Amino acid sequence: MSDFVSLPETLVKEFNLAPSAPRTSIETLYFVNHQLLAAFITKAASKQTYYTIRFLVDRDRVLDAYRAYDYFRWVDDMLDEQLSTNAERVAFLEQQQLLINGGYADEYPNNLNSEEHILTDLIRNNHHLDTGLELYVRNMMAVMAFDAERKGRLISQEELTAYSKHLSTAVAEALHYFIGHDDPTPHIPSRYLAVTGAHITHLLRDTVEDVAAGYFNIPCEFLDAHKLDPCDIKNPAYKTWVKSRVQLARDCFKVGKSYLAQITNWRCRLAGYAYIARFELVLNMIEQDSYQLRSDYSERKSLPSAFRMSEGILSMMLNGITRGQS
Repeated sequence: MSDFVSLPETLVKEFNLAPSAPRTSIETLYFVNHQLLAAFITKAASKQTYYTIRFLVDRDRVLDAYRAYDYFRWVDDMLDEQLSTNAERVAFLEQQQLLINGGYADEYPNNLNSEEHILTDLIRNNHHLDTGLELYVRNMMAVMAFDAERKGRLISQEELTAYSKHLSTAVAEALHYFIGHDDPTPHIPSRYLAVTGAHITHLLRDTVEDVAAGYFNIPCEFLDAHKLDPCDIKNPAYKTWVKSRVQLARDCFKVGKSYLAQITNWRCRLAGYAYIARFELVLNMIEQDSYQLRSDYSERKSLPSAFRMSEGILSMMLNGITRGQS
């Protein structure tokens, strides 16, 4: 028999819980505690992600959205900050892959740490094969594995393309799994292009920091063709490559917006447009700098930038409505 305790009114409001009685079971409070912890972890790491999940994600999938973000935030932190050798990173990733494979086979081992429990809880809630959640989990783990393995070496254009494909598949499928999952969406190639544009922009934005840490985002074929040092970011040839990537990202966003306009769920469209607008601000800054990359783009978080981003989102939403009515 369960013990009953009072459920704080603040938790009822925070998570839209139904306050059907002034008291609730210990099991329910345990559940809410885990939801609150997941939310706080997400908010501390990324307020944009936190508010996207809180206000746009389907209510029955909010906790799983927090779990998905928190687990891969932990994996990324482990690879970047806690594991110092390649052997340690490989062993860690192999263990996480075993957990993923086991979860989708209904096998859940004991002696897991709290972060690994987040993963198993996430999979247990929807362990059916070939869902958007599985595509997200497997492709995001592939992104993590590639980042861990590529440190200190050059990458090829083929590897860079595959890297973006894994990331764009993961994020796009997560978007559709967590927001408006009951509304059908087009399964066409342009489904992933908005995220591809965002990933291209993200790599440009982080280039200076990445180079210092031993990660090179420019393909070796371009370096060889121009006899270019991967650390020589100020070289005119490097800026030529940056310009080509900015244009590619712009093209991806243009097609991605057309795809989003076909989505019937307004929350999903809004999340997608906000995602694009965030990275278009960075492209604007790179163009203003004549394609000379720098280490800091913090002005994208300023109040004027927020207003410009809001105007861009509103414009995209209105254009989407216009297309839908034409």
